[in-house]
Amino acid sequence: MNDAPTVRCDFLDVLEESVTIQKPVTVELRDGKSFTDQVQDVVTESGEDFVNFAAQGRVPVTQIKRCEPSPAAHQPATYDDKL
Repeated sequence: MNDAPTVRCDFLDVLEESVTIQKPVTVELRDGKSFTDQVQDVVTESGEDFVNFAAQGRVPVTQIKRCEPSPAAHQPATYDDKL
């Protein structure tokens, strides 16, 4: 079973959430490069999805191996969350 579409959709969800909440994501590319950056926009052109990062520039979503919210992105919403 090919899970590529599910993985792609999962990446898009994480990337689009990063734009909305303005928090960075940690990304590992298929070539082994890893970075944490803020997503500026996610666009589709000619049937291919691209993500525009603040520092890394434009990256095809197909080149992303792993993508998740940056641990530094989580900040408790209330004091109770800190306990």
